[in-house]
Amino acid sequence: MFPSFSFKIPGFGSRPSNLPTIELPSVEIHDVETAAEKRPRTLKHLIKANHVNYSIIYHNLRFHNHSVHILGSAYIFGSSPEHLNDIYDKESEQLEPWRDSPGEVSKDDWRDFLGKREYQRAFVDFFEDQLVSKRYNWKQLLNDYLFEGKEPLINSLISGLGHPLIHLGYAYELDSRTVAIEALALSTCFYNFLHKYLDDPSYTKPSTFSSSSPLDILHKVGQDKRLDGLFDHQGLDNLDKLFAEHEDIVMEYWNAWGLPNPKEQFEESQKTAVALLVATHHPGNENFDFFLVHLLTSSHAVRILLPIIPTQFHVALVRQWWLFTVAVYIAQLRPEIKMEKINEYDLKGRDWKFVVDKALNSKHSMDAHYVKACRAMKEAAQTWGDGSNYYLKAAVKFADEFQNWGGFGSLSLDNVKYYY
Repeated sequence: MFPSFSFKIPGFGSRPSNLPTIELPSVEIHDVETAAEKRPRTLKHLIKANHVNYSIIYHNLRFHNHSVHILGSAYIFGSSPEHLNDIYDKESEQLEPWRDSPGEVSKDDWRDFLGKREYQRAFVDFFEDQLVSKRYNWKQLLNDYLFEGKEPLINSLISGLGHPLIHLGYAYELDSRTVAIEALALSTCFYNFLHKYLDDPSYTKPSTFSSSSPLDILHKVGQDKRLDGLFDHQGLDNLDKLFAEHEDIVMEYWNAWGLPNPKEQFEESQKTAVALLVATHHPGNENFDFFLVHLLTSSHAVRILLPIIPTQFHVALVRQWWLFTVAVYIAQLRPEIKMEKINEYDLKGRDWKFVVDKALNSKHSMDAHYVKACRAMKEAAQTWGDGSNYYLKAAVKFADEFQNWGGFGSLSLDNVKYYY
């Protein structure tokens, strides 16, 4: 099912024996940079065209360029070159050309510009220059800037609604230095306070209770009277107030998740990510939650990265995803998770071919988040096995019932602040 090889970041030597690790085989790596066939060549050219022509952040520096995500997912699903070109044309309609940054960043001062999205072009230029100095070894470049130093960038990948994390996953999955450069730039532009919870060990401490089940913890979150009436609408703008005024509650639930067997707990977290998107969609809910889907697609990125990144970051990366999940779940007003919506779903003979066909040929085939969600569930099924058809049922239900995205609360999509 999986190739026998996996990529490892160079420069870390042998694995420390006392660190918890999550041993997983690599997902299939698609070498689009050197492949000679038309399909991978088309994807390579479109990724480069997007990189040259369009900024990675646009619409007043609030929206993210998702072209790589949908192109990569559609390609892995078997998309034709013609469909890939159609996707690129559709995505490009809303994107914006690059604009000059206020100044340059250098090796001496690049950290001074963290979190300043107006420097996106300068960061891309900087990392491309650094890539030359690494003799185009983009994995070594990521090693130096993601994992090194007192406060490594990897501990802030959930900022920007998890897009730096998601983008980094595609960089490895597509073996693309172009996407790697963009992922680094996103991680610098959206760097924010969330990193401190991973960087500062004082935030990791015993909670009032402990559970190895993320679903059990989220059930407690849903029943917590302290959170009743905290917000009067859904939306990511709730996160500012949540962390500013109720950090103690977030930390309580973040630290409540025990990982006695990290691989088993990561598997549970992937099931939870699926449930948060699909099992919260009940009759009367016209749309699927736009912010909850990012918990699924960022979990997929974690799955891609675990066989690749240094082992000392395995548990930290999974816990970073969990922090993201707890915060977003509260911000979205803690929707009830009804597992029977998945477990008792009638497939009516439909299988993964149905899901893939929907992702490539339905009216939603140009929706990046729709296509990414379908593929994230399929990859989870391949990773863990799916004897009960849990992932398949969730994917078929989502692929068949999806109409649009919701969860924005009082904000329209045009006014959503993607600050996290």
